[in-house]
Amino acid sequence: MLLAIDVGNTNAVLGLYRPIPPEAGTAATPHRFHPDAVAHWRITTPDEQTADEFGVLLRSLFESSQLALSVVTGICIASVVPPAEGTLRHVCEAYFNLRPLFIEPGVKTGLPILTDHPAEVGADRIVDCVAAFERFHAACITVDMGTATVFNAISARGEFLGGAIAPGLGISADALFSRAARLPRVDVRKPAKVIGTGTVDNIQIGLYYGYIGLVDGILERMLERMTADLEAPGPTSKGEIPIIATGGLAPLIASGSRYLHLVDPHLTLTGVRLVYERHQQRARRVTS
Repeated sequence: MLLAIDVGNTNAVLGLYRPIPPEAGTAATPHRFHPDAVAHWRITTPDEQTADEFGVLLRSLFESSQLALSVVTGICIASVVPPAEGTLRHVCEAYFNLRPLFIEPGVKTGLPILTDHPAEVGADRIVDCVAAFERFHAACITVDMGTATVFNAISARGEFLGGAIAPGLGISADALFSRAARLPRVDVRKPAKVIGTGTVDNIQIGLYYGYIGLVDGILERMLERMTADLEAPGPTSKGEIPIIATGGLAPLIASGSRYLHLVDPHLTLTGVRLVYERHQQRARRVTS
């Protein structure tokens, strides 16, 4: 099985994918995995854990799903937390006896990157784009809502055009609570009304609808630019540009957004799986 790992600044998400067996009478298709995970887990990013501590946690997660570590035959990691990468590498080698594939500059992902400095693009953005284009095969936008909210624009040719990065809703809320001594810390959730009559609902309204305004405002401008490009002469596909959201806060914000109608909590893991499949298939062609 393939263990796909997405390491974010706050949380790490893991998914376990079983291989697709060959159909009767056909040759095996190497390194293909079912799109639905056998199991998936969300944990705190292990940037301050030792390899042994993280290894024990992984063993516990697998045992809770009645799985043995030995079922893993490949590991692929998308990380935006460099301090955690040494720990992850050690865990993979010590507990799985495998060398992980880190999605980093030099790894062929099938996604042309048309930005000023391609090596600076985070692995999470790359795999989100890979998964979204594989799903739509058209120009599209992804919105990943975690510690930061990251907008990615993909062309009709499957190229990463660029995007935007904004502070996440959690960061915005923490900044408000830490800098305003008289304001209480509240849960960030969809408020029952839009005109608050108490301090708590005033804060919730401001955070929730204010953040929706940020997300929808950026998406509106991105859609205008991308639509204009699609309407220009050339070999592009026209039509409505799909937008897909992911990340822990995506369902909350999507419930009030004018543009976020599609949420996929496993978009990033899907991209990790696809990059691993492509890498292994390419390596097989090179060695055969």
